[in-house]
Amino acid sequence: MTRVIRVLAPNPGPFTLEGTNTWVVGENPAVAIDPGPDDAGHILAVLEEAGPLEAVILTHRHPDHAPGAIRLAEASRAPILAFDPLEGDRGLTDGETVTVGEVNLRVIHTPGHTPDHVCLLLEPDGLLFTGDIVLGRGTSIVNPPEGDMAAYVASLQHLRRLGARSIYPGHGPVVFDATEKLGEYLAHRAQRERQVLAALAAGRHTAEEMVPEIYQEEVPQDMHAAAARSLLAHLLKLERERRVIRTGRPRDERFVLVTPKACERCGRPALPGSRFCSRCGLAALQEIPEERQRSED
Repeated sequence: MTRVIRVLAPNPGPFTLEGTNTWVVGENPAVAIDPGPDDAGHILAVLEEAGPLEAVILTHRHPDHAPGAIRLAEASRAPILAFDPLEGDRGLTDGETVTVGEVNLRVIHTPGHTPDHVCLLLEPDGLLFTGDIVLGRGTSIVNPPEGDMAAYVASLQHLRRLGARSIYPGHGPVVFDATEKLGEYLAHRAQRERQVLAALAAGRHTAEEMVPEIYQEEVPQDMHAAAARSLLAHLLKLERERRVIRTGRPRDERFVLVTPKACERCGRPALPGSRFCSRCGLAALQEIPEERQRSED
């Protein structure tokens, strides 16, 4: 079994839980995943646990995960590896394997929380380092425009298909049943989507209007703004799926349900704002209007 040590960063908070988990993987040499904030004491603790360090890997560049990478890389002379590399970093690609000593980490691009987010699968141990895609406790924030709910759900589905054994998250405790946790996350997002649709049907038109009804006592008042951002991410996903449309000014981010109606030609569901489904709409565009056909004859 590969050695994995957690070094907890001193940055507890409502979004970081007890703090950022910096994971030291392997030994002689080791890999550090998510160095966390640029805190000298934390970086020293990582160096003491790691010993010889040959790679510093970022799951994404949020300020609770990435700023300590420069100090750690300079102290250890290890390269920084990231999906969205800065000058001097080494870029990661989806599906590649990072090998350091006996450590083999497969890179999985998992956009949704951020466009550049990656998870890392330690093979053959089956340990999945999930950054902020899956937390050890609670759920992750998906905050548009950086966050994308459709991409996030697709990333969760991809991770579940990997068949990992345990999850080592960016925040919170280790999860020892990865498949169960990923199933819970997917079920939670499906439930939220149903709640959003029900709120729209009840006359709520903005994410802010939906928060008290959907979350009730689930989150404190000071977290309502963050909760509204995740609900907006659901609304934007539904808009792309043509299940809701905007009403009023675009910047107001008000939405209404699309009322289903039948295509006038074939009876299948029509596109929002159209008399036809996509197939019949294309056919209608290609047909010669009756008046023009008579003139050509």
